Amino acid sequence: MTGTGDPATDAAELDAAFAETVRRTGASVGALYLLAPDGQLLCLDVLCGAPAEFAAPWARVPITAPAPVADAVREDRMVWVGSQEEMAHSYPRTAMVLPYPLVLAAAPVTGVRRWGTLLLMWPATRPPYITGREQGHIASSCRRLARLLEEAVEQGRPPVHGERPRVVPVGTGRRSVSPAMAAADFAERLPGGSCALDLEGRITYVSSGACELLGRDADQLLGTQPWQSLRWLDDPMYEDRYRAAVISREPVSFTACRPPEQWLDIHLYPDASGISVRIVPSGAQPPPAPAPRRSTRTATPARAGQLYQLTHLAAALTEVVGVQDVVDLAADQIMPAFGAQGLVLSVADAGRLLIAGHRGYASDTIAGLDGLPLDTVFTPAGRALDSGIPGFFADPQEMRRSYPGAHQAGGKQAWAFLPLIISGRPVGCCVLSYDSPHAFPAEERAVLTSLAGLIAQALDRARLYDTKQDLAHGLQQALLPRTLPEVTGLRVAARYLPATRGMDIGGDFYDLIRLGDTVAAAVIGDVQGHNVAAAALMGQVRTGVHAHATLGTTPGQVLSRTNRLLTDFGPDLFTSCLYAHLDFARRRVSLASAGHPPPLLRLPDGDTRPVVVPPGPLLGIDPGAVFPVTEMPLTPGLMLAFYTDGLIETPGVDLDDSIAQLAHHLAQADDRDLDLLIDDLLRKTSATGQRIDDIALLVLQHGRSR
Repeated sequence: MTGTGDPATDAAELDAAFAETVRRTGASVGALYLLAPDGQLLCLDVLCGAPAEFAAPWARVPITAPAPVADAVREDRMVWVGSQEEMAHSYPRTAMVLPYPLVLAAAPVTGVRRWGTLLLMWPATRPPYITGREQGHIASSCRRLARLLEEAVEQGRPPVHGERPRVVPVGTGRRSVSPAMAAADFAERLPGGSCALDLEGRITYVSSGACELLGRDADQLLGTQPWQSLRWLDDPMYEDRYRAAVISREPVSFTACRPPEQWLDIHLYPDASGISVRIVPSGAQPPPAPAPRRSTRTATPARAGQLYQLTHLAAALTEVVGVQDVVDLAADQIMPAFGAQGLVLSVADAGRLLIAGHRGYASDTIAGLDGLPLDTVFTPAGRALDSGIPGFFADPQEMRRSYPGAHQAGGKQAWAFLPLIISGRPVGCCVLSYDSPHAFPAEERAVLTSLAGLIAQALDRARLYDTKQDLAHGLQQALLPRTLPEVTGLRVAARYLPATRGMDIGGDFYDLIRLGDTVAAAVIGDVQGHNVAAAALMGQVRTGVHAHATLGTTPGQVLSRTNRLLTDFGPDLFTSCLYAHLDFARRRVSLASAGHPPPLLRLPDGDTRPVVVPPGPLLGIDPGAVFPVTEMPLTPGLMLAFYTDGLIETPGVDLDDSIAQLAHHLAQADDRDLDLLIDDLLRKTSATGQRIDDIALLVLQHGRSR
């Protein structure tokens, strides 16, 4: 893609390369996911071998989701799933929305930068393993796709994510585009004719014999989906059989009753161009109690796609953590699933509805809706919460008839008010809105009502989690120093990162103590665990160290006295600690350690190494413990890095190797801004991702004042 070009040309070239990859790998279904601009979401951009509706449950996948496409781009590796059993074991959530026998590969599309993931699916009839040659071909195809994307960006045309993925043919030359071509495809697949469906489920060819058996003329069937034009096939089970044929590419059979008592055997024979359907009278005896006639029912069951959507969303809602996660999930998956353009999610708090998040509305519009009282029955949200019954309004006239005084914010034209209630207790309200009038069929109302219960459970859990996190964060901030004191001749930066699991609180701490005009002390420590007990003990340790340091004692005495204090308390937890006394007048640094990892020393010439500090025992074990003191010169430009073991401990990696690696990163880091230096160290040690332990990091550099 050179020259000026245009986005349509770029998309066409990308689509052609993608389709060629799918064809050459022999995959039955292919999908190309691209990362959203924020890098936190994978969006389905191109699809082939299946209709776009099939992909609705996984059209948007968070980068952190436990799914093959997310793992591939996040871990920069190919993910291979060789069977349905392996899928259920490794990716149970994905298995729920793809409950078909298949083989799957997800490969990262990476060039100069990460672009996304290529997803390929084969029928289960192929071998459950991948050869080195196949793997190499897929990898080279991903690099080609990345180059096409990069060339488009170089020309000033970054990819734009549409609301729906582009669906492209595989390029076999057999794609049905008319009834005549569909009949020709059908004749090639089966010795006789019945009818043919395209991959969207529409009837493209029907024989006279099929018309007679189905009880409809050809013009009533062509271009329709069977479960729409034949009411007696309007059942999720039958649509699921068609879905299974498309995804698995394997023949599927079932028996259906055409009212009043004519039983038909229906056989589906799929391939890349569509599905041939053979319909014959059933030779089996009908069951003793025939299914009720569909014509007597006023409501149809939910579409199979909506049921899959509900299952997928239910699984996703069990994994959300905070309230914002619930908002993001509702906006990224629930809104597109039901075609909504607006979302307002409110939580019940102190008798009022407080808006937790929204999409599709201006902020000033939302401000007027925030804080409405819960007990009013004169608004749709209030009535829904009071009665527990969702409110559906297909157009503004219907809204005005029921609520003449209700404010129709944001110019929306249709609304669904879903009360979020648990055991009779209001949790909040979820409002989906539409830019144009929208009829809510009975099956859609049923699915939304069921979904409201799932959202209520997730929102209630998320609020509890956020409350705990706020409490933990407040306690942690109260225990750690808000700011570090200014010390002439010393540049300082520090950082604390909690473990990513647990209560976001821990026992790691640091401090800088100004002891005079030319003397200062630095301390870092790590209390066992990351919970409230660890944080409480950390507060005691920090207070003890601070108190003894101000008495002018040596580093060894500071640790000894703090140790005796802790043994008197008799804690069940133990503490490592490193204390440094910096004397700028004498140009000396004195250090003592209580079982803490050694600090790193970087000299002005870049030479970086761990400082050998003979450690004493952990604090709180032996009241008579002695802590040796190590001295070293304090020269201009010298840098010391103190850290806790959460920064260097990696399963399966030797601790000395991890410390050496950290020293290597520190040696190469730019020291013009110590905060940026800390960011660089955390990034290179992967400490910004999933952490099983807390991290504290304190960096000192002797030189000009901050």
